[in-house]
Amino acid sequence: MNPLHLESLLAIVDEGSFEAAAHSLGVTPSAVSQRIKALEKDTGRVLVRRTSPATATDAGEILVQAARRMRLLQAETDARLQGRLGRVPLSVAVNADSLATWFTPVFADVATFGEATLRLRIEDETRTLSLLRRGDVLGAVTRESRPVSGCETVGLGRVRYRAVATPELAERYPGPDWSRMPTLRWGPSDELQARDLEERLAGNQQRPRMSDIPSTEALVSATLVGMGWGLMSELQADPFLRRGDLVLLDDRVVSVALYWQRWRLESELLERLTDSVLAAARVLPAV
Repeated sequence: MNPLHLESLLAIVDEGSFEAAAHSLGVTPSAVSQRIKALEKDTGRVLVRRTSPATATDAGEILVQAARRMRLLQAETDARLQGRLGRVPLSVAVNADSLATWFTPVFADVATFGEATLRLRIEDETRTLSLLRRGDVLGAVTRESRPVSGCETVGLGRVRYRAVATPELAERYPGPDWSRMPTLRWGPSDELQARDLEERLAGNQQRPRMSDIPSTEALVSATLVGMGWGLMSELQADPFLRRGDLVLLDDRVVSVALYWQRWRLESELLERLTDSVLAAARVLPAV
């Protein structure tokens, strides 16, 4: 199987189109198209969905995973042979709450990895595993403890979430009245908040007005100005609770266990990245 063809397939998946892949590879879109047609002929399978953005088929995902492994190993081999690190891509899926809190020390560590690059994919922790399974990332912060094929898992710790709001909002909707108090969430894919709200409503058919704020930092800001109540990790909420800017709405704790899943691959950089993630997660209570 021609490595150039695999590299072209990976570029299409990463960049989202044949044209963008051609630009990143320094060739013409026609050349990329010919490589993919040749690869599809060799495998006897359609490998790319010609959609916008372009995505890999089930067969294509298998080759994308192989291509990503080859790229990492090739980059590290070049680094050893040349006595320097090339642009080694470390692709990681992480949920937004982790990225905004305990995960940030990883940046300082990656800054010492020579010229290695970090590519983050932001997803809900219930969905990051699908990126790992497809081969889109080398590692993922996930809720799933059972490793996917070809991967290994280690526990990171627990993130504890509390329902918080401004004192004024809590006073306006005593009880709290979950069916009327305006609610904040990350978005429609915020499964944690959706499940928690259903449990709080306890069968009440009336639904509060809901605002979607697809940014952890913005969600905190919206909570602080009284736009609604939200589930906030204790790591984020504690400073505001101590100052009295926010109050706890009840004693309920939503505890989420997080795990680090990574490819079972002999890679010095992937080992260093794993060590960095585990070190950063020491601030979390144990799983």
